[in-house]
Amino acid sequence: MAASDPLLVGIDLGAGSLKISIIKADGSLVSEASSPVATSSPNPGWSEQNPDDWWLAACDALRRGLKASGRPASDIAAISFSAGAHTQVLEDADGHVIRPAILWNDQRSRDETQQLRDQADARILEIGANRANPTWTLPQMLWLRNQEPEAFARVKRLYLAKDWLRAQFTGTWETDTIDALGTLMLDAQTAEWSGELCDMIGWPMATLPPIVKPSTVIGKVTARAAQATGLAEGTPVVCGTSDTAAETFGAGMVREGIGVVKLATAATVNVLSPKARPDFSLINYYHVVPDHWYVIAATNSCASAHKWLRDTFFRREGEDGSAVFDAMDTRAAKVRPGSEGLFFHPYLNGERSPYWDPLLRADFVGAGFNHGGGHFVRALYEGVAYSLRDCLDVMKSKGLGFTTARLTGGGARSALWRQIVADVLNITVELPAVADASFGAALLAGVGIGVFKDEQHAAEMVQIVSRATPDPARAAIYDQGFPIYRDIQKALAPINHRIHGFVAAQNK
Repeated sequence: MAASDPLLVGIDLGAGSLKISIIKADGSLVSEASSPVATSSPNPGWSEQNPDDWWLAACDALRRGLKASGRPASDIAAISFSAGAHTQVLEDADGHVIRPAILWNDQRSRDETQQLRDQADARILEIGANRANPTWTLPQMLWLRNQEPEAFARVKRLYLAKDWLRAQFTGTWETDTIDALGTLMLDAQTAEWSGELCDMIGWPMATLPPIVKPSTVIGKVTARAAQATGLAEGTPVVCGTSDTAAETFGAGMVREGIGVVKLATAATVNVLSPKARPDFSLINYYHVVPDHWYVIAATNSCASAHKWLRDTFFRREGEDGSAVFDAMDTRAAKVRPGSEGLFFHPYLNGERSPYWDPLLRADFVGAGFNHGGGHFVRALYEGVAYSLRDCLDVMKSKGLGFTTARLTGGGARSALWRQIVADVLNITVELPAVADASFGAALLAGVGIGVFKDEQHAAEMVQIVSRATPDPARAAIYDQGFPIYRDIQKALAPINHRIHGFVAAQNK
């Protein structure tokens, strides 16, 4: 059956869970499944995961997804992968994982980031097309050298997250061009590892993997992996790429004029560009579409802030989390735009665009006795949307932008949040039928084995199921609110820094 009706599998490793999507060649979803992945924070600002948990989650989700599909494993024509960029797995000479993986949202390397900026800020941007920030692998590995020198010295192989997981299926070692760029160890002009960047932190280049295209078939599912996951031995495996690259591809951002706004653990504003736009305030990546880039501005906390609000203030022990989200959404919908003067800044883990300040802290400002639970939920939706407007304004100042955006991520499931994004950004937003990285990874698997003739053809499978256009009256309210949002940020930034110093002093 696979030859005439092939199935494609995408596996995405997210910050809180691993998800698999099984699709047909026409883009329709056959089944999906997910399994939770735990994140630890042993110190303030730290974010780590145990890679072994990824493998256990993949085995669990694949078996359940395959069962739900009602199709034999032999019908799977190919699989591919995605995961958050920057997150590295370090192995020693015996193939043992040396320490927990440091995630992209970890903030521990802020001192190392400043060290790199003081040393070669402009040169790093020139070579890597991006500025050093705690998100990137380069400063994270400088932290490792400074704080865990024994672990640093033991590293024999560096994997990126999706590559280590994929290696459990194939036993091979490689990465794709996009994830390689996300390490800030790559020369963006040549797409080869940069000796100059690696030398800045004393990183041995022999530990870095070979680089291939995201759509490259790099191996087949081994007998061991087949037994553990339920896949058929010999199933082709396509390299894959970072989660945001897979999401923008899966959302159909393959031509200029369409952007992607991601409402996931973090939130991002993405735009397609025929060339890189190196700038201290933007993030640049190669795109899945050949000879194109996508440019990002990002806010650190989005759905993660939503979940924090739910678990901290709305959810009682034993309650179904999804039902609580729905109830919160219903309450927020009853609140007028502007939340009656309640403002939220989503800086629960520092902030990226446009401030690039790991010491910023979240806040609710303007609360009064008239504010109830629904106000706080709506203020969170609006605060994230304002933060995205901060990001979009940076892009517009550089000559980038769009009038229509596809929405991806778990937050896009809320019709209210989608409408707020449309109103605050004053753009049309479209919701694809399937809007996540695992779907994009599945499409990429099809490109790799020739089910689709190219990336453009694959993107034609994307179906739009909902559209929200900005309401002029609400947009006008948010136009008035946005300057207040910005002024609050400016006023509180120095106080945020003092709070950080206060907490740091107590933890000594």
